[in-house]
Amino acid sequence: MSDSPSSARVVFLGGLGRSGTTLLERLLGEVPGIAPLGEVAHLWSRGVLANEDCGCEEPFGTCPFWREVGARAFGGWSPELAGRVIALGRRVDRTRHIPALAQLMADGRTGTPCWPSRRTAALGEYAAAHRRLYDAAGEVAGCPVVVDSSKHASLAFCLAAAGVDVHVVHVVRDPRAVAHSWHRRVVRPENGSPMTRWSPARTSVHWLAQNLGIELLARGGVPVTRVRYEDLVQAPADTLGHLTARIGLPARLDFLTGGEALLSRAHTVAGNPVRFTVGPIGLVPDEAWRASAPALHRRLVTALTWPLMIKYGYRGRLV
Repeated sequence: MSDSPSSARVVFLGGLGRSGTTLLERLLGEVPGIAPLGEVAHLWSRGVLANEDCGCEEPFGTCPFWREVGARAFGGWSPELAGRVIALGRRVDRTRHIPALAQLMADGRTGTPCWPSRRTAALGEYAAAHRRLYDAAGEVAGCPVVVDSSKHASLAFCLAAAGVDVHVVHVVRDPRAVAHSWHRRVVRPENGSPMTRWSPARTSVHWLAQNLGIELLARGGVPVTRVRYEDLVQAPADTLGHLTARIGLPARLDFLTGGEALLSRAHTVAGNPVRFTVGPIGLVPDEAWRASAPALHRRLVTALTWPLMIKYGYRGRLV
């Protein structure tokens, strides 16, 4: 493994799945200087071990981009490496560990009663593997900024607690729309298998946990910029212009035309089917939930999530 100084700036897209993170990543990937990587949290299992397709539609193991990234970062990909990182993640990258990770960040030291020294060592090794991957990907892509759309607040905490300089983009969407999306039957494009489905109640709990986790991350001093899915699709140029300014890159958005974006091939791992889209894509709000989601589901989600709904600008009425 390389121990060269870190170079790539890391932008981490956080929030609950089905909130527009893949779309936002694809749009950011068209901005010069930004390399989208997909959901790095799943790279080890779905890419290295399962050899699923990259966003370029080549299997991960034969994709020239990822082969070069693996060679630079680790001397090549291997099942042993993937297994090790997955095992480390199971020890430290869990939502239940967020309070202890927040305490580590607050204390500014590598060991507290709530975080044993062995687990602290696992955290350092886990974050270092991600740091090497980010830097190698930035070098191969020739970009100073890489985007990880893993979404999990716990991974963002692991990176920040281990000292990785990360800018978190907090992606939120109306929880009723998110719950409707998680309840639908969606097929994974890689292998045709059904994607995970959740009940509205379970989605509400996860929506709260992920968003509250990122709120806690911001209180710990990590730079966080919030982006609402609805703003992204209704005013993409304004939303992306503000975000790229926060990242520190010029807003060159010539790939946007009216309500469309022109997408090129991207080397992204995991994520929803949008990661395979090439060519024009319409940027229109997905409001199907308003007509399709049962009223009982909408009321339940509203009742469970209304404090954060209001904070994020969504109507908290039981509709």
